[in-house]
Amino acid sequence: MITDPLFYALAIPAVALMGLAKGGFAGVGAVSMPLLAMAISPVKAAAILLPILIVQDAVSVWAFRRDWDRRVLAVMLPGAAVGIVLGYLLAAEVSASAVLATLGGISILFAVQRLWASRGGRVAAPANSPAPVGVLFGIIAGFTSQIAHAGGPPFQMWVLPKSLPPASLIGTTSIFFAVVNWIKVPAYAALGQFTRENMLTAAALLPLAVASTFAGVWLVRRIAAERFYQLIYLLMIVVGVQLIWKALSGG
Repeated sequence: MITDPLFYALAIPAVALMGLAKGGFAGVGAVSMPLLAMAISPVKAAAILLPILIVQDAVSVWAFRRDWDRRVLAVMLPGAAVGIVLGYLLAAEVSASAVLATLGGISILFAVQRLWASRGGRVAAPANSPAPVGVLFGIIAGFTSQIAHAGGPPFQMWVLPKSLPPASLIGTTSIFFAVVNWIKVPAYAALGQFTRENMLTAAALLPLAVASTFAGVWLVRRIAAERFYQLIYLLMIVVGVQLIWKALSGG
């Protein structure tokens, strides 16, 4: 198990934010990967977080197992599988610095998109856009999910204009990312990241992830989240810039 105090100084807030995201603060968990990548390699960070995400997905899928849109999943999941393969090839074939820079860039783009959307900006496919467009967004979602566990924005850009009923939207999102996370398992296994150290570290962090998920469910009904979101996304931009700087300076 990882014993570096710096890792846990970053991992504890990272996993807590990931739990809050699953509990209702959608999007804030995207900062988890960039935070962990400040202490360890981004591929290793993603491998540690993946089992935690899978456990959290199981809860979400069970809760919304009756509400989901078959067409959205049929269109986007094949594309997501292609995107995951592309993300795997990037991690396997290029240097760690290139992966770090890619993660930093994804983090900045994610945060800027979220901040812009919170101010009324919108980039989305038309509600009646054809299936090939959905496949393309699926590829982008799979790629960003493989590299940064941050496939939410491209998924939402194609799905939100369709105005699915709330329960169906949540259920479809839950099932999509549950399947995506399982598809990522062979990729991380091929990268040699399911080591004893990584899995023991994930197990140690799992109780915090579960507790913070329930905390998110409780808090989301009791606090005004707008300022909280803004702070998280600004933090994400700062961390993304630092990751790119770290990559350019050789780590």
